[in-house]
Amino acid sequence: MSGGKRDETAGSTQDEAAEVEGKGRPTPSRRQAQAAKAQPIVGSHDKELRKQQRQAQSEARDRARAGMMAGDERFLTQRDRGPQRRFVRDYVDARWSAGELLIPVMVIFLVVAMFPGWVQVYGVFFVWAFLLFAIIDAVLLTFTLKKKLGQKFGENNVQPGFKWYGAMRAMQFRMLRMPKPQVKRGKFPA
Repeated sequence: MSGGKRDETAGSTQDEAAEVEGKGRPTPSRRQAQAAKAQPIVGSHDKELRKQQRQAQSEARDRARAGMMAGDERFLTQRDRGPQRRFVRDYVDARWSAGELLIPVMVIFLVVAMFPGWVQVYGVFFVWAFLLFAIIDAVLLTFTLKKKLGQKFGENNVQPGFKWYGAMRAMQFRMLRMPKPQVKRGKFPA
């Protein structure tokens, strides 16, 4: 009997707790819940507020662009972040690369291609030879970078993807590189 009394008292305490813990209001219908969460898709109808928002977004983009140009880590893309990527950028920016001259050589070739006969043939050979020279230069750059990164950061700590990153940076005009070069030519990183 004592076992039964315990069950009754335990059950009654649970019922009393359930009555006290109620939320005190009816559950809203789905339509009411969705209407409470609804927000306009296009934003505010207040023209002055929209103008201020556009101006704030424009200023934020300008700050981010200036920070990226300056090489500030907070504004760099994920691809450009980290001390190893900075080292690769600085090393590539400090040297002369054959790849920087690829675009001017191609433009000159377009002009040379208008001349008849042997000038075109020699122009084609020159462009292919220069392209091969630029590729060899990029390959040698990657070997040098691997050695330098291994010395500075440890052989087992070298971040993957640095070869392609360095080679592609070396193939761009120096003035068009993003982020902008932070070192002068000949000032190799330590």
